[in-house]
Amino acid sequence: MSDENEYVPPTVWTWENESGGRFANINRPTAGAQSEKGLPLGDHPQQLYSLGTPNGVKVTIMLEELLELGEADAEYDAWLINIQEGAQFSSGFVGVNPNSKIPALLDRSGSKPVRVFESGAILLHLADKFGHFMPKDSESRAEVLSWLFWLQGSAPYLGGGFGHFYAYAPYKMEYPINRFSMEIKRHLDLLNQRLAEHTYLAGEDYTIADIATWPWYGALAKGLLYSAGQFLDVESYEHVQRWANLISERPAAKRGRLVNKAWGDADKQLLERHSSTDFDKINWR
Repeated sequence: MSDENEYVPPTVWTWENESGGRFANINRPTAGAQSEKGLPLGDHPQQLYSLGTPNGVKVTIMLEELLELGEADAEYDAWLINIQEGAQFSSGFVGVNPNSKIPALLDRSGSKPVRVFESGAILLHLADKFGHFMPKDSESRAEVLSWLFWLQGSAPYLGGGFGHFYAYAPYKMEYPINRFSMEIKRHLDLLNQRLAEHTYLAGEDYTIADIATWPWYGALAKGLLYSAGQFLDVESYEHVQRWANLISERPAAKRGRLVNKAWGDADKQLLERHSSTDFDKINWR
């Protein structure tokens, strides 16, 4: 391979040009608010500011699962944050999540509102608060946390790594696609081996480890992420397929994956959710 066009990094990197590709208009090397705008507030204890990406879906599935169990304080308003328009850089959103990434949660169930950002932290906050989907004994809890943090560390390889170069980069580049494909295939093999021995990731019980992982690797296994199913030969991971199908049949997962969804078939989109009756407007089953 010729190296005549090889990129030579400068001594000090500076941001001079947009990188190109999808989402290039919202990428900047600086943090903080870029506009002054507050966030809306609904009537429910949990205020979620999100978009129906895999990270957002984690939280809406969790909230729907808690409501399915009768936890009234899990009732929530889900407000759409349009990241293409830079809504995540408003002063209100930055006040809830200084990192300007969806999802962000404002828990108003107590005497003082509590902000929670990072999807894994939100799942853990809700699991501890309501006492569901997280075992009490230390050994089982450690297993759940290990898989939860595995997902939190692995998802950027699937999203910002593989997904970016395979689906969103301005042009196809062999080296990064091959590099991230190898890592994602390793992840799938790891999950497949684990799920060959256990019903769910942390054992025989459904936990926040599954709720976190399914919107990423479950969607990938069913060919719903980046249209990369055939490319990654996802059908060959039979135990991942079994697990993905098992969770996809849960009513809460069916509902949660459609909240704040702003693309695809119109009858599969619930842009905002403020009541359980909002699902009557779409074909969530």
